[in-house]
Amino acid sequence: MDPHNPRLHEQFLTLFTSNESAIRAYVRRLVPTRHDAADVMQGVSLVLWKKFRELDQPSDFRKWSFGVARYETLAWLRDKARDRLVLADDVLHTVAQESGRDEERLSAQREALEGCLEKLPKEQRTMILAAYAPDAAIQNVAKQSGRTVAAFYQWLHRMRLRLLECTRRTLQAEGLA
Repeated sequence: MDPHNPRLHEQFLTLFTSNESAIRAYVRRLVPTRHDAADVMQGVSLVLWKKFRELDQPSDFRKWSFGVARYETLAWLRDKARDRLVLADDVLHTVAQESGRDEERLSAQREALEGCLEKLPKEQRTMILAAYAPDAAIQNVAKQSGRTVAAFYQWLHRMRLRLLECTRRTLQAEGLA
């Protein structure tokens, strides 16, 4: 395959963007910080693109990309071996295996949660997402919602319970619980 072929590029981007959050979550579980995961993901992205022509079946992209991510993470960790925060190889291997097994379940949970969020009225969904946005200040979100901070925390707790129940029902209905 020609790496300059627009169809190949489009196919890669489609597969990569639909799996990037799962790959990033997998890498994040193997390295100490989010910043480290971002560093590793840069390398993973490059290797995935460079080796994309070697992928036999597009349906195997996720499994293949997890393998690439694992090797790239191991290489990164070897480079950082002097750091006390790095896990021993046998521990990392165990975590990587368990993370790979858990990914299908976690992906199904994420999809169910996204579906449950979509069922909420727009105003409620906006407030929940605002509360969990990076660098969100609950005081500001509570003020935007027209509630006191204490009342907002109570509301947020009720909404989390509601979303948890919805997610559980969705997974049970799909036979995944």
